[in-house]
Amino acid sequence: MQTALDLRLSVAPMMDWTDPACRYLLRLISARTRLYTEMVPSQALWHGRAERFLRHHPDEAPVAVQLGGSDLGQIAHGAALAEQWGFAEVNLNVGCPSDRVQSGQFGACLMHQPDHVAALVTAMRGACDLPVTVKCRIGVDDNDSYEALQTFTAKLVDAGVDGLIVHARKAWLKGLSPKQNRDIPPLRYDRVRALKADFAHLPIVINGGIQDLDRASAWLESLDGVMIGRAAYQNPWILANADEQIFNDLTQPKPERIAVAQAYQAYVSEQFVAGVPVSRYTRHIIGLFQGLPGAKIWRRALSEGSAQKNAGPEVITQALERWHAHSHADAAMDAVS
Repeated sequence: MQTALDLRLSVAPMMDWTDPACRYLLRLISARTRLYTEMVPSQALWHGRAERFLRHHPDEAPVAVQLGGSDLGQIAHGAALAEQWGFAEVNLNVGCPSDRVQSGQFGACLMHQPDHVAALVTAMRGACDLPVTVKCRIGVDDNDSYEALQTFTAKLVDAGVDGLIVHARKAWLKGLSPKQNRDIPPLRYDRVRALKADFAHLPIVINGGIQDLDRASAWLESLDGVMIGRAAYQNPWILANADEQIFNDLTQPKPERIAVAQAYQAYVSEQFVAGVPVSRYTRHIIGLFQGLPGAKIWRRALSEGSAQKNAGPEVITQALERWHAHSHADAAMDAVS
């Protein structure tokens, strides 16, 4: 029996960003938004590194694991491990254009091999009872016609895919860096709309260039879900109203930034190990007070505190105290004036 698949709002898998600490922070802000791991190499899982790549806090749920790979046996093994480790979904990366994934013949280059992607989906479905989804681009290199995207999608549907997440840009495997591939190829939202019209029964999620919940809400009138990427990392508080606005869930308490910072500090205190740079944790909350008076003070306090020798989780509390003092000083100045 598959678990329920609610794709209305999610945060994209982002290498070096959506690690367990990041996901824990985002879960403190929104209880319902779906979270994804960084891309996990199926080859690493095959060689016994599940603890390194799949360990996560139970409070992160619902969280999905994204796998990268092209070997049928390794991908099936990874899907089985995803279920064993308590994830809610297993996703196949068919969109990353980095040199590393190209050398391994997976990621975006798999869009040239729709039959093989379908076989990978079949292998994943056979190895676990989790929903199996695919994250792809609208095309790759010169293989970027809508007809090619239709064919690709039809093969996944025949293989039994449970959902398709579409980054509405094509990818260039040569000539553009991964960063440039996130910005330079133009967004073609019309392709994703057309795909939903042609595959009405397939859950389709749009990704790319969506910066806030208002725009996400608008997309839900025609699509099954929206995936937000860098905007949710750089300003995580954009998710603060997600439970109510996107999921119509009025039972969740409204998050408060100070309480979130304090709860995250408690988490870091539990997870922190001497010798691990505390910046590994503090980097995720740099944007927590973005848009508020004192945000610069908060960022500076975190950066300076984390750079100190033997710095630990207390730098978060210290940064919060500095932000609080600055905010109260500003409020007092305003009252006098």
